[in-house]
Amino acid sequence: PPPSAFRLAASRLSRNGHMINVNGVPLVWHDGLTVAEILKIRNFIFRMIAVQVNGEPVRRGMYDTAAVPDGADVQVIHMISGG
Repeated sequence: PPPSAFRLAASRLSRNGHMINVNGVPLVWHDGLTVAEILKIRNFIFRMIAVQVNGEPVRRGMYDTAAVPDGADVQVIHMISGG
């Protein structure tokens, strides 16, 4: 199958060739990129979320300082409760 429009756009935007995936969608990576910056870029504003970087959970209090490595797989999960 052909690559998605997101992947094509991201590959054209990446000047340094460094990428990560956020919930399966490519994002251009740069040195010093943090979880907090990713949440802002991707507009994750929901209060109750869980974040994993390469399968490892990141504590909420560490979002501002948790560096995301080049090539990382980042999962942002909305926590929803119901009854």
